[in-house]
Amino acid sequence: MTPFTIKLDSSQSIFDQVVYGATRAILGGAMKPGDPFPSVRVLAKDLKIHPNTAHKVIQHLIQERWLVSSPGRGTTVALPPKARSGDKQRLLNDDVEQLVVEARRVGVKLDEVLDSVETQWRKLDSLKVASNDH
Repeated sequence: MTPFTIKLDSSQSIFDQVVYGATRAILGGAMKPGDPFPSVRVLAKDLKIHPNTAHKVIQHLIQERWLVSSPGRGTTVALPPKARSGDKQRLLNDDVEQLVVEARRVGVKLDEVLDSVETQWRKLDSLKVASNDH
């Protein structure tokens, strides 16, 4: 069984949605280092996605160091990878700029954006705490 779900959103590719869901589950503690990651077949069946997309997601997560594949053990969750040079800068420049532009486009005020970011930050922290309690 896949320990995360996705909300199909036509504005984003299924691949990106699944990568995001897996990354969120790892950072939120739903999947811990050493836990088995679903196989291509299971991932495709549970999320109702094409097996080629599931395979592409798993290969991407291995390449990005979120997963480790080893003979006899299969694919398991790795320790969250350290940020690569440029990751932080890209987030703080490009991704935040996109958020600001989109927020202004729909009329969201700065304090609403900040409140929402803080809420999401705490929500992810609470997921991690809750998953550690089990």
